Amino acid sequence: MNTKRLKHYLYATIFGTHTKGGKRFDIALIVLILTSQATLILDSISSVNAIYGDLLWRLEYIFTAIFTIEYILRLYCSPKPSSYAKSFYGVIDLLAILPTYLALFFPSASYIAIIRLLRVMRIFRVLKLVRYLQDSNILLRSLLMAKRKIFIFFSTVAILVSVFGSLMFVIEGPENGFTSIPQSIYWAIVTITTVGYGDLVPHTTLGKAVASLTMLLGYSILAVPTGIITAELNQEMNAHRNLIRCQDCGKGGHESDAMHCKHCGSELPAPHDRVKSVK
Repeated sequence: MNTKRLKHYLYATIFGTHTKGGKRFDIALIVLILTSQATLILDSISSVNAIYGDLLWRLEYIFTAIFTIEYILRLYCSPKPSSYAKSFYGVIDLLAILPTYLALFFPSASYIAIIRLLRVMRIFRVLKLVRYLQDSNILLRSLLMAKRKIFIFFSTVAILVSVFGSLMFVIEGPENGFTSIPQSIYWAIVTITTVGYGDLVPHTTLGKAVASLTMLLGYSILAVPTGIITAELNQEMNAHRNLIRCQDCGKGGHESDAMHCKHCGSELPAPHDRVKSVK
């Protein structure tokens, strides 16, 4: 087999999902990823690690070797290796193997390999669940559209927690656990988000009054980012519905799972054709 044919065969198997070999490869890859994550999770349990630690580490190195070979083969058979390396899956594939090598110098870094779970997203392509990916794209676009509003909101919250944290540092002081402004800001963040760990609490009357105001403020602003994202999501979903148009009457506004036009009753395009048109 010459080099060109070898690359084509590897590309069809590794990147393709329409061939039997490609589907089997992706399913085997997903099984390996899930098994490697189970190994990683078991290794983090001290009682399991004490008995099977050496075996689990050997398995982790085997998985890493397999994923490293796979990444090299992807670069080798890809028509544009640099484009693959810079793509979302290319970056994730690289990040999936780096933690084990970093663990040679920083042992705790091995647990970052949990990022391999992102590679399981390939199951959407394997099982032809493209419509679910389309729905996730709607959510992603909504978040991107709302990024400026969310940035302004978080900037405002950052200013508020800094102000309330500084106030508590002045009012309570180190003798009540507020040893520094960063420590006090941590308390303000925990309080304004209504988490309330209870590891740091005010003791003075004025401090409790400021804490009460911070709690009430936390409840009042808690729904703001939800409202922003919901509004953008609703707008994006309406735009998506309008893209699904009837071929007979030309009207849009259909749900992604609709089979017939709600205006004239004609059959709508097949789901896979809708995905292409929406893109």
